[in-house]
Amino acid sequence: MANQRILERTARTKWFNEARFGMFIHWGLYAIPARGEWVRSVERMPQEEYLRYFKEFSPSQYEPRKWAKLAKKAGMKYAVMTAKHHDGFCLWDTGLTDFKAPNTPAGRDLVKEYLEAFRAEGLRVGLYFSIIDWRHPDFPHYRDRQHPMRDNQAYDNKNRNFDRYLEFMHGQIRELLTNYGHLDIMWFDFSYNDMAGEKWKASELMEMVRSLQPHLIVDNRLEGSGENSGTILTENPTPWAGDFACPEQMIPPEGIRNELGDPVPWEACITLNNHWGYAATDRHWKPADMVVRMLVECVSKNGNLLLNVGPDPKGRIPRASIEILETLGRWMEDNSESIYQCGNAGLDKPEWGRFTRNGNKIYAHIYEPQTGGICLPNLAGKIEKLRLLAEGSEIKIADYWNLAEYKQHAFFFLNSHSFDNYPLPDPIDTVVEITLTP
Repeated sequence: MANQRILERTARTKWFNEARFGMFIHWGLYAIPARGEWVRSVERMPQEEYLRYFKEFSPSQYEPRKWAKLAKKAGMKYAVMTAKHHDGFCLWDTGLTDFKAPNTPAGRDLVKEYLEAFRAEGLRVGLYFSIIDWRHPDFPHYRDRQHPMRDNQAYDNKNRNFDRYLEFMHGQIRELLTNYGHLDIMWFDFSYNDMAGEKWKASELMEMVRSLQPHLIVDNRLEGSGENSGTILTENPTPWAGDFACPEQMIPPEGIRNELGDPVPWEACITLNNHWGYAATDRHWKPADMVVRMLVECVSKNGNLLLNVGPDPKGRIPRASIEILETLGRWMEDNSESIYQCGNAGLDKPEWGRFTRNGNKIYAHIYEPQTGGICLPNLAGKIEKLRLLAEGSEIKIADYWNLAEYKQHAFFFLNSHSFDNYPLPDPIDTVVEITLTP
């Protein structure tokens, strides 16, 4: 049975493993205080105080077609938006709570507009759904690990009915899977302590998911979190183990494999600054070259990058995020063949950068100029041709006298008129396509 589950997972995630790059979108009421999406929890903010943001949520410049065009321009193949975060605020027209965007000054279903816009650009679409809910009266408050009222005994749990909460939570997921057409990803978040697996009635939930949209892929956080991947790493994953692992704010040192050593689908979810939701004073933006190299690192380890943007209260993606993504898009215009459908090259990480691979093509991602020839370890006699990927120009295999005693390796120079490789054609990441001999 376990092997059958893994075979089914492999079939479902084929597109995911080829896409390699997606956009994460964290957006909700928390954009207004602009101190991150955990603002209620961090500041122990009562629901009554948080409601003031509900009354003024009016994203007058929410134009999801602009978001979708930016994602496509950046080279992203899919997107995941927060339909509901931990605060319980819903961006869609749910019939199960009044705490939703149509009841704010926004006055409309923001999830519907997002899905239509991204589908129109040919991108696959996903929804993030928090399985915890700080607003719902039946979700544990007092002494929960992160509920805003966790330290306030006035919010004890004696009259709370968790089964009633689960009925509500499952009902909202059913709405999203029934009323919004073909979805590609459901991104559940998250489990902790004893709040994991069957605590969420996970087997019943996954049975519903598979019955409604059997093609849908889900993450591993019905039993895991950013701290723990769960049984997806085992030989016998549970029915709710998920289709992919999702390390958060880091890239695993060796990629992700299960206990048998077999690759497990995964994506690293990473922010462009230090917050998921909009944070007005957070200017720790990752430079574009770092983001390109994050993407390459993920692919070189058989993983994806889900890169986050946090739109502001008016519904605009911050200018700094746009500039980073536009630079990334220019690089992808020239080099996307080294990302899509690529994975681990089966070679050790080189000193000058990284390798990715698709079939008989290996891509050398060169980050640092080298003194002497750039070494392709143990590939002597195995290379049909070398080309600079960005423009298709020929690069010759070097046979200079000073390389003669390293006959097991292949070498090349990016500057054919000297014994160096400075400056690099692309200082962010110069990619050389290596076609292996048949």
